[in-house]
Amino acid sequence: MHYYNQLIGLVKLVKYITLLMALGVLLIVCAVVVVKLPSPPAATDFRLPPDSGQSHTAGLPAVPDNFEIPPFEETREGQLAGYGYRLITETYALVGPDTPNPLTGNRLACSSCHLNGGTKPFAAPYIGLSGIFPIYIGREDKIESLEERINGCFERSMNGKALDVNDEVMRAMVTYIKHISREASVGTRIKGQGFVDFTPPDRTADPARGATVYEKHCQSCHGAGGEGIKGSNGHREGGYIYPPLWGPDSYNDGAGMARLLTAARFIKGNMPLGVTHDSPLLTDEEAYDVAAFINSHSRPVKANKEKDYPDLKKKPKDCPYPPYTDDISPEQHKYGPFNF
Repeated sequence: MHYYNQLIGLVKLVKYITLLMALGVLLIVCAVVVVKLPSPPAATDFRLPPDSGQSHTAGLPAVPDNFEIPPFEETREGQLAGYGYRLITETYALVGPDTPNPLTGNRLACSSCHLNGGTKPFAAPYIGLSGIFPIYIGREDKIESLEERINGCFERSMNGKALDVNDEVMRAMVTYIKHISREASVGTRIKGQGFVDFTPPDRTADPARGATVYEKHCQSCHGAGGEGIKGSNGHREGGYIYPPLWGPDSYNDGAGMARLLTAARFIKGNMPLGVTHDSPLLTDEEAYDVAAFINSHSRPVKANKEKDYPDLKKKPKDCPYPPYTDDISPEQHKYGPFNF
């Protein structure tokens, strides 16, 4: 019996030693595997390749001065983006009032304001917009989608009607904006979006002075009566080579360009056609007065403007139509001075 107990104890000891040896071998194998594992790739290795067609985590710091629109691929998305480009640059020919699908009320193109197909810096370019929407818009006092913002342009600058968000026209324009935004940062604005810096003079804008500026710098393209120059056969036929700035075929009085400070900033950075944001021709004073002259003329009337800016505290000082929260006259809201 004593011998039997010793034998049992010996067997247990052997099992214990075998277990320890197995654990030791396992630890050695794990150590070898850890040593041979490759180092984690650098952070940049996780970024999308430049030709992936998708946005990078860290993108363009600014809208380039000579942005080249990427080629449209022979895919459904590429073809839709190409159609979107045509809608931006030939709006009048595809969805204008004389077409089978009359969505706009005038014969402008989106690129009449969003120059170079929406790629010119400081001319309200589209580059990067797909990365910052949805965003808060004071005019509607809500977080607004890119589609809703496009509809705002259709109803105001194009004096037309809103599109269904799933309409092919809407899908194409959004796809085009995504196409040219593929290298832009997501979630933040970049330099060149919007308009140039502008310091409004501390006085009432003077349309009479603006008329002189207009005659010198604007009239040769936009006409003595602001009527623009119409396109001809093979060259923007059905639209304009240079758009009208007032009158029945221009933007309506609810558009952003109907606001003096917005128009002045656009004019300073982009007009006469060919100037750039870093080398403007007009001074702040001249841009201020010529914007007043342009917006002193009649244009189509946007219905239901009183519903704009549900929170009237968010209404811009240069919004030319009531209601307001202050006792400043509509005339001063339209022409300044904006020292209130």
